[in-house]
Amino acid sequence: MKKQLFKKLAKLNKIILPSYTKKELDITKASKLQLAIIGWRAYVTINSLN
Repeated sequence: MKKQLFKKLAKLNKIILPSYTKKELDITKASKLQLAIIGWRAYVTINSLN
């Protein structure tokens, strides 16, 4: 159940949230919002794989 929720969230993130790796964003120059988005996407991805 939990894994299915995170898989759906991962698909939604892919559609809605920007991909900073494709834009070649430098992490050291990222804003707080960009860091929060990166962290959220990583959290959802890790939980969808477990």
